[in-house]
Amino acid sequence: MKVLFLFGPNLGALGTREPERYGTQTLEEIMGQVAERGRSLGHEVAWRQSDHEGDLCGWLLGAKGEGFEAVVSNFGALTHYSYALRDALEACGVPAVEVHMTNIYAREEFRRHSVTAPACRASIVGAGAGGYHLALEALPWITH
Repeated sequence: MKVLFLFGPNLGALGTREPERYGTQTLEEIMGQVAERGRSLGHEVAWRQSDHEGDLCGWLLGAKGEGFEAVVSNFGALTHYSYALRDALEACGVPAVEVHMTNIYAREEFRRHSVTAPACRASIVGAGAGGYHLALEALPWITH
């Protein structure tokens, strides 16, 4: 399965941004490990990160046309208020999984609601970088 991982604002700062909360691995390091795990499961993994909502919407809407069969997303803070991303998830034509490295339900009140999750087949929260690996493991169960 060809899988597109999309990352939103501030996720490009992983490794230096709040390492006590998000760990010390960079996004590139995390995705290197995820791509390796994906290969072992028979998946082809690609990933993109942007601090701009429009880039993320465009990538979602183009995912099916690029041959992607699933999307795994962590839109960061946009998760909590971007109806544009929710609409793009609903329109993209491929199943999606939402991942958050921290348990958003145990954080600040404004982080406890995701407007994008209802447009996804599954959500994985609080497993750190392991959540991206769990998303790969879950794909066979949620994509049909």
